[in-house]
Amino acid sequence: MDKDTSFTGSIPETYERAMVPLLFIPYAIDMARRAAQRRPQRVLEIAAGTGAVTRHLLQELPDAHIVATDLNEAMLDQARQAVASPRVEWRQADAQKLPFPDASFDAVLCQFGVMFFPDKVLAFSEARRVLKPGGLYCFNVWDGISHNDFSATINHALAKVFPEDPPRFLPRMPFGYHDVDVIRGELARGGFSGAVTHEVVTASSHGESARVTALALCQGSPLRADIEARDPARLQEATDAAAAALAAKFGEGPIEGKMQAIVFTCEA
Repeated sequence: MDKDTSFTGSIPETYERAMVPLLFIPYAIDMARRAAQRRPQRVLEIAAGTGAVTRHLLQELPDAHIVATDLNEAMLDQARQAVASPRVEWRQADAQKLPFPDASFDAVLCQFGVMFFPDKVLAFSEARRVLKPGGLYCFNVWDGISHNDFSATINHALAKVFPEDPPRFLPRMPFGYHDVDVIRGELARGGFSGAVTHEVVTASSHGESARVTALALCQGSPLRADIEARDPARLQEATDAAAAALAAKFGEGPIEGKMQAIVFTCEA
């Protein structure tokens, strides 16, 4: 597990407390509602993190059994504290080597995890393998960073803090996989030869303040490791610079910015 996919240390707690309400709730609600239209009884969630989607699946699918997985055991530990239900089974699992039999789920869901998979075709083929015929694979990815206000602002601010070697985690990983033609091609190579649709979904991100928003992104994601790789003593300086840039653009109090993602739905 490299630093781009390692959600360890203090990251899971900061992620759950700050990142989930900042970025993930609108899209978690959207994904759970899309899944509910199919009324699946067995659902596999990949890269479940701290359970942002899981808790909404419990509301939208009152009779379903949910297996929620993540590569990072530390994130699952945090998720178990946030979401407690006998209908949820938490499992550590690699999306590229799922420990489940063929055709064992009615739906496979993945919120903002695909971008982190080293071999996306292999991960797609594993999702296809564990789906029952006619099952649903639904996942979303962030659109380009220029369509996501807070992250774009922070990325620009960090480039000024480290002008010789700017942290590249944000444009490289979470915002680096949004070419629809590339994604459709890799889905086809992964075995999704049936109906594949995609939809651009825009939402609003609401931050408690510029400082809390900067803390969420700079210290509640692997961006932290990218900053510390340049100079671990400058993490707070980088966070302060990000907060100042957000405050200058969006204000000192509660802030609001645009988010944009692309949602894919695929038939097995």
